[in-house]
Amino acid sequence: MGYQEYDHDVEKEPTLPTQYVQDDGAVPGESFEYGNSTYAKIQRLAGKFKIEQRGIERVPENERDDNSLLNVGTMWLSANMVVSSFAIGLLGKSLFYLGFVDAILVVIFFNLIGIIPVCYFSTFGPRFGLRQMVLSRFWFGWWGVKLIAIFNVLACIGWSSVNSIVGAQLIHAVNNDVPGYAGIIVIAVCTFLITLFGYKVVHAYEFWSWIPTFIIFLIILGVFAHSGDFVNIPMGVGTSELGSVLSFGSVIYGFATGWTSYAADYTVYQPSNQGRTKVFFSVWLGLIIPLLFTEMLGVAIMSATSLNGGDNIYQTGYDASGTGGLLAAVLFPPAGSSHSGLGTFGKFCLVILALSIIANNCPNIYSVALTMQVLGRWTQRVPRFLWTAIGTAVYIAIAIPGYSHFESVLENFMNFIGYWLAIYEGIAFSDHFFYKRGMAGYIPEHYDQPRKLPPGIAAIAAFCFGVAGMVTGMSQVWFVGPIALHAGEAPFGGDVGFELGFAFSFTSYTFLRYFERKYFGR
Repeated sequence: MGYQEYDHDVEKEPTLPTQYVQDDGAVPGESFEYGNSTYAKIQRLAGKFKIEQRGIERVPENERDDNSLLNVGTMWLSANMVVSSFAIGLLGKSLFYLGFVDAILVVIFFNLIGIIPVCYFSTFGPRFGLRQMVLSRFWFGWWGVKLIAIFNVLACIGWSSVNSIVGAQLIHAVNNDVPGYAGIIVIAVCTFLITLFGYKVVHAYEFWSWIPTFIIFLIILGVFAHSGDFVNIPMGVGTSELGSVLSFGSVIYGFATGWTSYAADYTVYQPSNQGRTKVFFSVWLGLIIPLLFTEMLGVAIMSATSLNGGDNIYQTGYDASGTGGLLAAVLFPPAGSSHSGLGTFGKFCLVILALSIIANNCPNIYSVALTMQVLGRWTQRVPRFLWTAIGTAVYIAIAIPGYSHFESVLENFMNFIGYWLAIYEGIAFSDHFFYKRGMAGYIPEHYDQPRKLPPGIAAIAAFCFGVAGMVTGMSQVWFVGPIALHAGEAPFGGDVGFELGFAFSFTSYTFLRYFERKYFGR
């Protein structure tokens, strides 16, 4: 594919001023060798250091040189074989008072639902060579997608903040003299150095980083199993059980489906003839294996906080330093405990787990830069790697003051992610299956031509309907919707916000889009 698709005709609203156009007429992202603009000079400097220069521009077929399905799968295997996933499993008992068996069933069922959109949208990358937020223009329109991009920026920054807090807790558990902010900065800087160089370096890091983390988790499983401290807490009954299952399920779903809004970002360099089924199941395996393994391990170890008699080292550790304290109780219990632990090697294991956060944050910080470029013509003129640096600085500034309020922040944030992404998925699936009728309904060359994209009125209206459904079904400490009240025991009920958000947005978009197409013809 040549560069003719970037000719600036009258329909292309995002035309760039002359100083931002290279001498050969290409827009930023397509040609970086010519021109004397500041943009061109920065890009040339980046090229000398082998930093990826491409932003949200479509990847030409002749540059799609990533044929490895292992790259596709290990991307998500590493990103989820992390201590953040383990921390999600702890919430089943700590926040929702579920027993072992019912928490495990929730983990299985809601993960299976949550990862489907991530797997499906990952197949769009090879077909079109477009990033996920750019693809969203075909459903939300040129202007409507900016609202979605704002939500995605908040999600990327929020995930990164929450994850770095978990890692900092682990480092603090190893050495109480290391303050939380120091751990956050170490994780953030390491993540930045990887994402700075772009797609290929991110994939190269994720290809291997799951291995040491997986080994450490196996060691934790072995030590904990040897201790004999597992407690099979009985399942609950009645409406309180129903409410707890639905609310914990909402958190599990939110974590699993959280990758949806940047799924295609990590397959755009795959060739267009790459099998969609192969990509789907590569992502599926890369997600389901680490999510189930780490979250189930978290559920099991958290059950030990129910042990009676004497000082409960698990509960004491969890109260002292959250996730890090609980893992420390397994790997190097305090002096005087009946458990031997692993001593200094146990501390080394905990440090490795803390650094696993880097693999989890890489997709967030790489994609936040691409999402920023969708917000406007001026944001696209800022090179991707500069947005990466800005995003890193912002989430450090959020994570440091949020360090001492991790658990409540985590629960509320996971629910928020699940809510808005369920609404996004409802609109995208409705348009894709009912109006585009599959991949053949897209004209990828229109991605940067506002007047050939949908107006976005139906999508934004449907998004609002989805929010209405979400509000009626959400169960938070600060608000419980009327439908949520009937889904569990008062006063908190059960959280059905993401289910209703999806249903309301899917149904309303299917109805409204018909009239939008009839009136606007696009």
